[in-house]
Amino acid sequence: MKQYLLDTNICIFFLQGKYNVPTKLQKAGRQNCYISEITVAELLYGAACSAQPEKHSEQVKLFIAQFEILPIFSALPFYAQTKAHLRKNGQMIDDFDILIGATAVSANLVLVTENLKHLNRIPDITIENWIKR
Repeated sequence: MKQYLLDTNICIFFLQGKYNVPTKLQKAGRQNCYISEITVAELLYGAACSAQPEKHSEQVKLFIAQFEILPIFSALPFYAQTKAHLRKNGQMIDDFDILIGATAVSANLVLVTENLKHLNRIPDITIENWIKR
């Protein structure tokens, strides 16, 4: 059975009930899905910036409680190598994207994201896009 790291955009679509993400997540099995500490930070930041920060912060807390949250520490060497590689080739992407991607590669997880344009630049990454627009 595949195991997945959910990118922030997938978590947001889940919380919004968009693109059939809740059903796809259920099919994959929540026990096979993880989120990064970076995704938690991004979700909490989004909630704090929203028109209803208390409500959205509570929704985020309930959502993240359903998953094992992966720390980034073991992915930091791969992050550093990847960022240096991308910089050298003039293909830089956001640090948080590199950290999330590095976490997926380091943990041998499939990254679920709609952000193929940037995250496909990360060496050795396996990506699935669950979003059909």
